[in-house]
Amino acid sequence: MASKPKDLSRRVFFRRAATYGVGAAIIHGLGLNLAIAQAKVPQKSVSYQGKPQGTQRCDGCSNFQAPNACKLVEGEISPQGWCSLFAKKA
Repeated sequence: MASKPKDLSRRVFFRRAATYGVGAAIIHGLGLNLAIAQAKVPQKSVSYQGKPQGTQRCDGCSNFQAPNACKLVEGEISPQGWCSLFAKKA
């Protein structure tokens, strides 16, 4: 004989609903942050220039992606260029 499912008390129901709601909100928030993090900024907003700033050059930056891209800045990036987001390679 099949057992009948236990009735949920109101307390258990609301506790589970709150737990699932918080979990869903956290997951949704992480997804939103990842989308924002993947967006690149325009070259003008970071003072990008096609020439180095002293000894700082894009090809010496940890955000540079050879041959001519950047993890943070949109558009074509010159290896000899520079912007205000420069972060020296470790």
